[in-house]
Amino acid sequence: MPRRIAHIDMDAFYASVELLRYPQLKGLPVVIGGGRRKVDEVIKNAGAGKSLADIPVSAFPQIKDYVGRGVITTATYAARQFGIGSAMGLMKAARLCPQAILLPVDFDEYRRFSRLFKGIVTGIAPQMEDRGVDEVYADLTDLPDGQIDGGRVVAQQIQQSVFAQTGLTCSIGVAPNKLIAKMASEFNKPNGISIVGADDLQTLVWPLDCRKINGIGPKASAKLAALGIHSIAELAACEPQWLVAHFGKAYGAWMHNAAHGRDDRPVVTESEPVSMSRETTFDRDLHAVHDKAELGAIFTQLCTKLAEDLQRKGYVGKTIGIKLRYDDFKIATRDHTIDHPTADARTIRHAAGQCLKRAPLDKKLRLLGVRVGSLMTLAEAHHLKLKEPEAPAYGAQSSLDFESFLH
Repeated sequence: MPRRIAHIDMDAFYASVELLRYPQLKGLPVVIGGGRRKVDEVIKNAGAGKSLADIPVSAFPQIKDYVGRGVITTATYAARQFGIGSAMGLMKAARLCPQAILLPVDFDEYRRFSRLFKGIVTGIAPQMEDRGVDEVYADLTDLPDGQIDGGRVVAQQIQQSVFAQTGLTCSIGVAPNKLIAKMASEFNKPNGISIVGADDLQTLVWPLDCRKINGIGPKASAKLAALGIHSIAELAACEPQWLVAHFGKAYGAWMHNAAHGRDDRPVVTESEPVSMSRETTFDRDLHAVHDKAELGAIFTQLCTKLAEDLQRKGYVGKTIGIKLRYDDFKIATRDHTIDHPTADARTIRHAAGQCLKRAPLDKKLRLLGVRVGSLMTLAEAHHLKLKEPEAPAYGAQSSLDFESFLH
């Protein structure tokens, strides 16, 4: 039987979750970004005594009044019509659509809906690969109805079940492999289903820009354009040796196969994370000397939240790392490997502090992050009899003295 691989992509996921909370904003340009409060206190206070759905639209903050350096996490389709997109600065978005409503990010709620929609998918198509908070792959090939109409019957069942149980829509692409399925899920957004068969490559895929291939990023796309290659059809016409000469053996060979729609990757139902991290971008640039108390508190909170993530998911790790982004947008990373795997906040904080000692702290910082890698499950650590030593004490309320790391 031909493979039927589905890529299920939630439509404007974060924004759609917010519209469940605030249905009065449907059809309006809405931007999600900036603060990270569970419910925006400004909105809550403005609608005192009313349900969230009854708060008047006039009470919501508009992006034109935003001052800061936050970025957009996502936006409704109505906002995207003004050229607003993910990762765009909120100040720039305010110039494009000043009347857009600005809502804060609520990651806890997004994760809750993410778990819900993935549970619905696995209930219909158990062979599911998790690809992030708002997208998954599913293998429909061997399902009872998986071959009917190219997989459309099962895709409709998934789509209808997700909407019925969450109120959210998703777009689904079904194709012979993951590469084409991901492209196909973009063909008919939002709330669409696109079926691409083995014979549809030339008509549906080849006319697209090379950037539509997942794995061809801005740099590779710019290099292809400089070489006169713009569409996937033009890429497919290139000799493999020519691509290898310009892009290297592995990447050049992959580009040739991708342009011809070849992808044998299986749907991986179980995969262990390589690392976990927490990071935050500051509202203003912070300096290790002048803002040491604030940086210390943020640093401690990141380590604590990361430890909670590890403990909740049942992992420990040995490689502790930090990430710094400076005011000139340059990035520095440092890692430190400890003797025993850990999920303890104090141990993570102590090891991350050792990393800070090896990082330049003479410039202002835009972002600070902490990472734990070389992960293993608690069961694996127990099997290997890896017992975590007592964590170094630093005091429950103390904050890291960033200034000490300048010397």
